[in-house]
Amino acid sequence: MTIDASTPDEYINKLPEERKVVISKLRETVKTNLPTGFQECISYKMIGYVVPHSLYAPGYHCDPKLPLPFINIASQKNFVALYHSGIYADKELLDWFVGEYPKYVKTKLDMGKSCIRFKKMENIPYQLIAELCQKMTPKAWIALYEKNVKQ
Repeated sequence: MTIDASTPDEYINKLPEERKVVISKLRETVKTNLPTGFQECISYKMIGYVVPHSLYAPGYHCDPKLPLPFINIASQKNFVALYHSGIYADKELLDWFVGEYPKYVKTKLDMGKSCIRFKKMENIPYQLIAELCQKMTPKAWIALYEKNVKQ
């Protein structure tokens, strides 16, 4: 489900009613818990949290005109997704998240490289996502990105 929006509020307003509450709560969880420096925007037609060019002038290696992406939230056709680049690039962070997940959710973790999929909206572990968001500053993400991703 692709949503054309120019702001996160517009993105949410275009969602079906049953998704508005969930995406809004996920957005608030991320915004409240991300360290200072990340910027909220629309990124890849999703709600995004990026390292702005003012903190990382080179931008994203795939398209330097874009800021460095970190987290995205999306309402997909059959699930809500949280994309977290840090868990893709940092095995220790990934292992922590995978180990903690069963303490919050009884169903199996549905995850790709950076994508955490929630098919049952009532199973979104907001507290765990809050903790995940607190674990990496923009400065730490830039260092990890330059070391592991930008090659």
